[in-house]
Amino acid sequence: MGDFEKLLRCEASVLERFVRYRIGNRHDADDVLQEIRIAAFKGYDSLKDVSLFKPWILGIARHKINDYFRAKAKSLEIPIDNLNESVLTYGAQGVTTVSVVRETLSLLGDRDKQILYLYYFKELPQAEIAKRLSLPLGTVKSRLHNAKQRFKEKYPYKPKGEIKMKQLPEIMPKYKITKVDEPPFEVRWEELMGWFIVPRLGEKISFGIYDQPGGKRGELCELEVIGKAKVHGIEGVEITAKEHEPSEANRIDNDAEAKRRFIAQLTETHCRILAESHINNGVKQFYTFLDADEFLPNWGFGENNCGVEVQLKQKGTIRMDGDTIVSEKKDFLLDIVGRYRVGINGKEYDTVCVVDFCQYEDRVISQQFLDKNGKTVLWRRFNRDDWAFSRYKKKWTEILPDNERMTVNGETFVHWYDCITDYIL
Repeated sequence: MGDFEKLLRCEASVLERFVRYRIGNRHDADDVLQEIRIAAFKGYDSLKDVSLFKPWILGIARHKINDYFRAKAKSLEIPIDNLNESVLTYGAQGVTTVSVVRETLSLLGDRDKQILYLYYFKELPQAEIAKRLSLPLGTVKSRLHNAKQRFKEKYPYKPKGEIKMKQLPEIMPKYKITKVDEPPFEVRWEELMGWFIVPRLGEKISFGIYDQPGGKRGELCELEVIGKAKVHGIEGVEITAKEHEPSEANRIDNDAEAKRRFIAQLTETHCRILAESHINNGVKQFYTFLDADEFLPNWGFGENNCGVEVQLKQKGTIRMDGDTIVSEKKDFLLDIVGRYRVGINGKEYDTVCVVDFCQYEDRVISQQFLDKNGKTVLWRRFNRDDWAFSRYKKKWTEILPDNERMTVNGETFVHWYDCITDYIL
């Protein structure tokens, strides 16, 4: 079986990403990977064309992952007849129930729960429901309508309807950041890191990038969630992004407008990008989480690209005192560093400051001020003095000598630009 072992080694990294992206629990993922290898070994003789080894073993992986989630579903007492992904969602940390939906259903009466389950989860037509419940079709229609209404009344996330984007100013509004001597609050932060939009149906946002000093607006981005989507069997939403006057790093074909599409996923624990696509030189290019070298450095966050955690509380891994930051020496650091009052655009916000330490980009840190709604009030970027030196041929203390500086683990970082969204307008 030397050929099998060679083929398995060639596809090992893709197979691991395929499994670990769905099963966040490392121990469980390792068990499933072992089951896949054993099943592939036993069935290798049935593979007629070795050039199809990759899709063949990923097919085995998909079946084993489904078996894993079905076993989890049983333990969660979820009905598994005709189980589909509307009942379970693949979370960054493994299987999770759609808890908000289930909690809302638990508030309803038995008749409402029954008819909603048959219609949405079992996906039965109303005529079939009428037959199963021995009810007139008209009664089923009436019950279903009333159950939907009662569910909407109790569901915590109300439909937002059409959201009109507000016009962002050409010049950054003046702002003032004041440290508050109170414990930082915990916050649920559901925004897609670096893009400020919540990957949920109905969401729409615009944000501007303002160079410092001077605060002149450069890039203007408009994003909108346009529908549901799946990537390699993982469910998310599709987001369109238009970047007007994009920065050099974000340009596509040197156009004055860069257009991208993302597939992103929000779970109970994490928020992450599943795929990105754009047109370059007339060719539409796609990158997914399975494309390690092309995808992970640009769009991946967190260990094993699990995404960014959404439930934030202060951990103490990063400490900020004035213009000095001290952090632990490890990758993927993101932590609340304190509570601050941010005055901007004639309003004041009670916020926590979240520092991202080189997770967004190597030799870059950011300060993100979130209010109690988990919305970004202000985002600030700092470059290490030698960031992109080969491109700019100067250090940032020379390029921006008058800009604010931070000392991070003994090294100098220079304030480059800020971002605000139409949320604060």
